[in-house]
Amino acid sequence: MSVFVDDQEKALAFYTDVLGFVTKNDIPLGEYRWLTVVDADHPDGVELLLEPDENPAAKTYVEALAEQGIPSASFAVDDVDAAYAELTARGVRFVQPPTPGGPVRTAVLDDTCGNLIQLVSPA
Repeated sequence: MSVFVDDQEKALAFYTDVLGFVTKNDIPLGEYRWLTVVDADHPDGVELLLEPDENPAAKTYVEALAEQGIPSASFAVDDVDAAYAELTARGVRFVQPPTPGGPVRTAVLDDTCGNLIQLVSPA
């Protein structure tokens, strides 16, 4: 899965230092990098590509999603309320606090790199 980011180094710091992912691949590719992170508990699981948003279509896409409040990605967590409390304590800015949505609870955070990220857990 990819998320377009405005700064790969800043994104790597946020996704690893703040959200707790670990680096899986960091391969130089000219001016940019093939930069992926994974869940620390599932190193062979789904990789999240922190892809530069240099393509004009990518910039337009990311901006349009953010303007409409639509998350670029959604991550399952065991307990949205606990994740919200922990991440808020780490300085993460949420644009939507934990909110009921039928059988789930969701919260939406700003990844500091141009994206809104949704956290979801069973209600």
